[in-house]
Amino acid sequence: MREHGKKYEAAAKNRDIESTYQPKQALEIVKKSAFAKFDETVEVAVRLGVDPRHADQVVRGTVVLPAGTGKSVRVLVIAVGDKAR
Repeated sequence: MREHGKKYEAAAKNRDIESTYQPKQALEIVKKSAFAKFDETVEVAVRLGVDPRHADQVVRGTVVLPAGTGKSVRVLVIAVGDKAR
């Protein structure tokens, strides 16, 4: 009895378990070895070596989702004088 299917075994031949790959090279291997009939997901964990307790080492970013969040954007402004319309 096999542990994995034929497609998995064929995809596993494209990589070496003992090696470490650069991110670009790893992504190319993942794209070559995709065998599902749908868009597969890849999870990446990166150790940055920063201390989040220090203000100068905080890492922030934004992501644009392909289909959005489905929510409409609402803006509330509280102003006085000429700025109020």
